[in-house]
Amino acid sequence: MNILVIGATGGSGRAVCDALLERGHRVTAVARRATSLGPKPGLDRVDGDATDRATLDRILPGHDAVVVTLGISEPVLRVRLRGAKGTPGDVRSRATDQLIRAARDAGVRRVVVQSSYGVGTTRDRLGFVDRVLFALLIKPQIFDSELQEMLLRGSDLDWTIVQPVYLTDGESTERFVSTDGRTRARKVARRGVAEVHADLVEQRDMIGETVSVSG
Repeated sequence: MNILVIGATGGSGRAVCDALLERGHRVTAVARRATSLGPKPGLDRVDGDATDRATLDRILPGHDAVVVTLGISEPVLRVRLRGAKGTPGDVRSRATDQLIRAARDAGVRRVVVQSSYGVGTTRDRLGFVDRVLFALLIKPQIFDSELQEMLLRGSDLDWTIVQPVYLTDGESTERFVSTDGRTRARKVARRGVAEVHADLVEQRDMIGETVSVSG
């Protein structure tokens, strides 16, 4: 399959690219500095702005599915106090809005989007400490993720939302997946979440569902 990965240079995006390549898929990695990724067989790197409709219109045709792993990679506290320097604060919702329109026109229906546990359908499952941390540290990002999910749910695409708990950079592929908000641990490795993305792309499973992923 030909898979487009948006937000490919972040930790999650890199893990998704690797997981898909290891399964023999061809991957188009899109990010503002996608060419910073090391060259690999089957990987096409495209420097571009995912919030720009013209960029998406140029890249999307010919792909079988899209995986979105957008986010702000700058330190959380600095972003909260001073705002993000390199990435728009609403990058998730802006890019997803443009993607929905572009994908519809390009005839690409399958879209898997990474959000965060504690957004949308899992909002009420957060414990007190997590609610406080969300409010104090990442309230703007959570608002943007809420809007991103709302846009996706209102679309006619074959979407699935992936909500991992706290992410780590470990190499474990162990993961517990549920569609009812249940989790098994507070943390999960990006590598394990990437395998969930790859499963969803290949199996075209859980369409219209929110998938919680924990370790």
